[in-house]
Amino acid sequence: MTEMRKKASFRLLFLIATPKLVNKAVALLKEGDIPTQYLIHGQGTASSQVMDMLGLDGVDKNILMGMMPKAFADGMLIKLRKKLHLGMPNTGIAFTLPLSGSSGRVVQLMEGLEAEDRPRLLERRESGMTENEYSMIMAIVNQGFSEDVMNAARPKGASGGTVFHSRRIGNEEAMKFWKISVQEEREIVIILAQKEDKKAIMQAIGENCGMESKAQGIILSLPVDGIVGLE
Repeated sequence: MTEMRKKASFRLLFLIATPKLVNKAVALLKEGDIPTQYLIHGQGTASSQVMDMLGLDGVDKNILMGMMPKAFADGMLIKLRKKLHLGMPNTGIAFTLPLSGSSGRVVQLMEGLEAEDRPRLLERRESGMTENEYSMIMAIVNQGFSEDVMNAARPKGASGGTVFHSRRIGNEEAMKFWKISVQEEREIVIILAQKEDKKAIMQAIGENCGMESKAQGIILSLPVDGIVGLE
């Protein structure tokens, strides 16, 4: 492994937005030659009152993920904000999570990317990009319990979240050993929370939807590196 590769800093970029805007973002990432993109269909969990306040006409959401070097990710956040008008009603949010490692081939692909406007990366504050003020909370629960997660999280500061469906493919022998029985069909709820609210939100979800409850939830959090769309 080269010295440059050892020092490489990569990010996983998330865009949660309406399907129409996600399609536009896919084109932007293709223009930047982003080698890895993943599209997930999800659903917003914001209450009707919050939806009305934000001017959203529906709760259908798509989640777009892409891996890229940090400098490129910083520039892409700014580009997504300006091109998709993130932060305006009926749009969405974009944020990045730090990656601690990746397969060698993916690293080679990402090392070839270059940020388009490096000098403008210094204009983070003027561009409306917030850094290190939020965390991503992920709650993995049995099917049908995503609203219970949000009912527990909202009083502690969560304004809304995004849910998508998944299927458990865990080791059955290990599950039996630990005397754990979890439904195959699972729901994953993503909540962006301010750092000061993270602990209270996670505790509330754990108390109401933890492993000892019918939801059999697993709750974890990840640091958000940069975020746009919450102005």
